[in-house]
Amino acid sequence: NLVLCSKGIPQTMAAFGLTSFLDEAGCKLVYYLHRVARGVSLSTTCLLSGFQAIKLCPNFSRWMDLQIRSPKCIVFCCFLCWILHLVVNITTASYTTGPVNSKNMSMEKVYRYCSSPILGRLLFSVMAVIFLLTDGMCLALMVWTSSSMVLVLHRHKQRVQHIHSSSLSPRTSRETRATHTILILVSMFVSFHALAGILSYWITQMQNPSHWLRSISHLVSSGFPT
Repeated sequence: NLVLCSKGIPQTMAAFGLTSFLDEAGCKLVYYLHRVARGVSLSTTCLLSGFQAIKLCPNFSRWMDLQIRSPKCIVFCCFLCWILHLVVNITTASYTTGPVNSKNMSMEKVYRYCSSPILGRLLFSVMAVIFLLTDGMCLALMVWTSSSMVLVLHRHKQRVQHIHSSSLSPRTSRETRATHTILILVSMFVSFHALAGILSYWITQMQNPSHWLRSISHLVSSGFPT
């Protein structure tokens, strides 16, 4: 909800022609909340998949402490995710300014309702590596845990196949339904976040990105939260 509100509402207002409804403090707050909410949404979804895999997969349960299944550990991990993204995204707020009406477009990345100065190569590279590592780790963890759960469900389905075959009910087995749910979730998760990251990087490398490219990027970045 925070991802959609912090990005969707300003973009909707800008689409109706309102371009100066936020001052510098408002731009900093909106961009900061969006980046933090996006990162927390990304991390907590991976945590959910990880805890599900620990409960489901016997290989994980052998070497993971049983206390990691408790709600206290889940809450603590979510708290760490909030702290991590609150700290990492401070630079997002510091380099975001209000609307700029200057004709010198070479010094500013001007967006519909806020702007940000063009960063130096070193600073941009450092920030890109930080965000790439955090997002890449989450995507890799999501794929790994989801693949592990799908493999366990497939093996379990093969073990109890004779039970399902002797049943008179034509319904799809629970293992198959769970596998489909996991595959849909991880496919949407990886596709939306990977495409949004590519589009965001592409936009930052362009001097004057078009409005339709920005709109597509915002739409894709809001796809998984929606």
